[in-house]
Amino acid sequence: MPSLWRQTAPIAPRPPLQGDLETEAAVIGGGLAGILTAALLRESGMDVVVLEADRIGSGQTENTTAKVTGQHGMLYHRLEQTLGQDSARLYAGAGQQALEWYQQLIWDRRIDCEWKRLPAYLYAVRSEAELLREFAAQERAGLPVRLTEETGLPFPTAGAVRCENQAQLHPLRLLRALAEELTIREGTRVLEAEGDQLRTSSGTVRAEHIIFCCHFPFVNAPGYYFLRMHQERSYVLALRGAPALPGMYYSADPGGASLRMADGLLLVGGGAHRTGENREGGKYEALRRWAGLHFPDAAEAGRWSAQDCMTLDGAPYIGPYSKRTQGLFVATGFNKWGNTSAMAAAGVLADLLQGRENPYAALFDPARTVLRPQLLANGLEAVLNLLRPTAPRCPHMGCALRWNGAERSWDCPCHGSRFGENGKLLDNPATDGKRL
Repeated sequence: MPSLWRQTAPIAPRPPLQGDLETEAAVIGGGLAGILTAALLRESGMDVVVLEADRIGSGQTENTTAKVTGQHGMLYHRLEQTLGQDSARLYAGAGQQALEWYQQLIWDRRIDCEWKRLPAYLYAVRSEAELLREFAAQERAGLPVRLTEETGLPFPTAGAVRCENQAQLHPLRLLRALAEELTIREGTRVLEAEGDQLRTSSGTVRAEHIIFCCHFPFVNAPGYYFLRMHQERSYVLALRGAPALPGMYYSADPGGASLRMADGLLLVGGGAHRTGENREGGKYEALRRWAGLHFPDAAEAGRWSAQDCMTLDGAPYIGPYSKRTQGLFVATGFNKWGNTSAMAAAGVLADLLQGRENPYAALFDPARTVLRPQLLANGLEAVLNLLRPTAPRCPHMGCALRWNGAERSWDCPCHGSRFGENGKLLDNPATDGKRL
């Protein structure tokens, strides 16, 4: 079913591309990252067009839980291990800067998008040992955090890390307001990119700068993002009649739940798994059991799911598409924190395209090392599913698709493309020209 955001923020359609077009910058993807990037570039005086395969906001933007926070779950200890303490501190700075950019943008343009500053909590129900380790890493990174036993949750916890003055919003109301001043072509799927030219489903676009904000970049080489990322799905229930909570919440426990209030409803998120690994379904049922245990008087008002690109080291890829390409840029791999990372990406890309230095560009540079354990795991998963003698197969690179019983779709465990029962493309990197 449509998410809460889609139900409460209808957006007028835009016409598709008709024929050929030349522009300074072409942004592929009309989600929050693409629209924010296009808005910043247009504000600088650049001629920009946004190319969206479906409707703007119809991808992961409409399925997010829409938290804007620098406290990204159990991430900072991992960042210290993979990238070092200095990079972890930079990452925290990018998240906190994104918060301030959002607030300034919303205030300056007087956008009604339910922007609200409130604390974020990383809570544990079982053991607090790993929570304490993560707290120390977040504190070293410079986040405004403290330990607390007071969470406002209606069930006992082993403790929590409270991060002050974070935020939540209505993503589609923000996107709708920003889109009013932009040139957008909906129903225009980009099928190929070669040099400075894009071939779409209804014409060609030539641009000095091409920015891939299409969730999973579909140009395989150079860049090789299909090796450097995998995709994960997660699920959301909207509950009516739950007690109001004073913050946003993310569980440090495996199998725990993410929580936030929206329009009087409690959003309960969880059930994450690698795309293609949910043949038996049951994820919504597991969330319902969790909700029934902790919020027994609440009733289900809606449900939906999302998909996220997961990088090798926990940080997004934002910057030049590869060392071998000129004029191509990318923003991907937001690791389930797309609202924060979308604004960080827009700031980095706007600076790069205009020749300005950005303090976070080196941290997010897609050309950084890929020698991580997850690279081997991604490669092994791809090999196993390429050799699996089953049908149907994904037209992206030929991996065997697996049935998703929860959503009645065919999902690719290699790179995350998804198809409906009728073969219609639901999620990239496969393109619409490559149906089942």
